[in-house]
Amino acid sequence: MSIHHVTAIAREPQRNLDFYAGTLGMRLVKLTVNYDDPGTYHLYYGDELGRPGSLLTFFPWTGGRPGRQGTGQVNGVGLAVPSVSLGFWIERLLSRGVKYEGPTRRFDEQVLAFADPDGLLLELIATPRLDAVDGWKDGPVPAEHAVRGVHAVTIWEDGDTGSADFLTRTMGFRAKDEMGNRLRFESGQEGPGAVVDLRRAPGFWRGTEGVGTVHHVAFRAADDGEQQARQEEVRRQGVGVTDVRDRTYFRSIYFREPGGVLFEVATDGPGFTLDESAAELGTTLVLPPRYESMRARLERALPALRLPGVEAMEG
Repeated sequence: MSIHHVTAIAREPQRNLDFYAGTLGMRLVKLTVNYDDPGTYHLYYGDELGRPGSLLTFFPWTGGRPGRQGTGQVNGVGLAVPSVSLGFWIERLLSRGVKYEGPTRRFDEQVLAFADPDGLLLELIATPRLDAVDGWKDGPVPAEHAVRGVHAVTIWEDGDTGSADFLTRTMGFRAKDEMGNRLRFESGQEGPGAVVDLRRAPGFWRGTEGVGTVHHVAFRAADDGEQQARQEEVRRQGVGVTDVRDRTYFRSIYFREPGGVLFEVATDGPGFTLDESAAELGTTLVLPPRYESMRARLERALPALRLPGVEAMEG
């Protein structure tokens, strides 16, 4: 089991789009609404097709209050770039006025740390693990340097809350290495999303949800059967878990790990080309069937968005 996607909270959707599709050169693969709050967008960024493991998604809450980074949260989303691309990214961040720290070495990888416009903690991780994965050929960043997907997330926990045991016993990760207060866990799968780090910070304040924080991290299930098995295992352990929820492009269950982080298990399919061709991904507002009758009202309420270098999109 590896990471399917990470979802965070932003404030202004256009600023978010400018940063992730512009500065970081990720593809907007789906422009839709928050299924639980259709008056707000849900923006999905990923590789050319929005494959599981490449996805970083956002709920833009215009006027939302800032969150506070602390324990019981994912604080640190690591995006994979090719092992030879760190120099390119240093120059690109400098040219875009993005302040960064590093590069520093963590385990066997080089890391650039910075924040997005809302304060979400990000890292570009130069790793050979995904060198064989192709970059988006039609993006604003040359394909040989493009972001390959989510490489890792870092969970902050207040001491030993049982998160390590949960990752290995329930989520199928294995303990790999240790560096100071950081424990590394890896899935047995190749490709993106194979790493979860636990950063132990005893006595540190508890995080609060809001703009600039991660809402949840989702892990992959190949199909409905694998998802159901994970759901049953979580229930056997006495952890509350939701019923399956249809997110159109995947199906999801949700539960909290012992440290308090919201986990999701999402199926790999049916995928983002279900209702748009590969060439059209992310170019228009797409609604689930239950909200189609509200389209005119939602399009009036949602702010118009413009992809960097493209005219305003429907919305």
